[in-house]
Amino acid sequence: MLRAYAHRRILCGASVQPQGDLFLTIDHDHHQGQPAQSAGGHSTPTAPSTAEDHLADSDDALLIAARAQMLTYLVLRSIPPSRLRSVGLPADRSTRRRTLVGLTTPLERDPATHELRAHVRAETTQEDQETLRFHARDVGLDDFLTCRIPGTEVQLGMSRRLFSTCEQLHREDQLIAERTPGLRAEDQRIADEPADEEAEEQRRRTQRRVFREAQEEERDLVRERLRDAYEAERQWRDLLPTHQEPRLDIDEHPGLLEAATRETYLALWADDLPHQRR
Repeated sequence: MLRAYAHRRILCGASVQPQGDLFLTIDHDHHQGQPAQSAGGHSTPTAPSTAEDHLADSDDALLIAARAQMLTYLVLRSIPPSRLRSVGLPADRSTRRRTLVGLTTPLERDPATHELRAHVRAETTQEDQETLRFHARDVGLDDFLTCRIPGTEVQLGMSRRLFSTCEQLHREDQLIAERTPGLRAEDQRIADEPADEEAEEQRRRTQRRVFREAQEEERDLVRERLRDAYEAERQWRDLLPTHQEPRLDIDEHPGLLEAATRETYLALWADDLPHQRR
């Protein structure tokens, strides 16, 4: 979201070596930003395209999007049910229009989102969750699974369709890993055995190469299965390990900043923003 403005990006990392040595790395980039648009220009700039813009007609885009969201999927899948909830967003993805300065659509001032949520609240109660979910879908709301990421103030989420696709991709990767020599836990070197660092690194490179080759060999089959998972009409109880439906939240939350792409969700309380803290 910063690429349109001049800014600096500094990434820091550190690790402690077995001998007790401290290793520190700093990566620094200076971005000049994009030049201002000429008032008399005739060309109309467009927002950059992403894989999520082509999920309906591209199996490769679906694979890329699922791979990019795998960490979010694994977090959502492992969170206790009491900390999960779903939020209502317009099922019409065309209402989420990105701008030149970001890949997400802010929702706190989005009339379509607020009108649909208000309509459902007026017709049903939060206590009757089954009727609430049915009515939300009936008026054009899709429910995105979300939770606060542990150790942060950020809430992340995704749609049922993308979650189902990530689940299938995770299963396919697991099956390939089970057939890759040395990747199974029982094949790992016992910690008490003497270590040859060079041999270990070579073994890991070989394992990664074999795994990637197996992924490429099965790419067509995996893409077909991901498409089936994406288009399947499954409920959250069918997708979550606990087989429970998360509570649907369509209330108004003053101070909650929400944004979404076509298949992902992001939220943060305004009071948690660094410039708001005192």
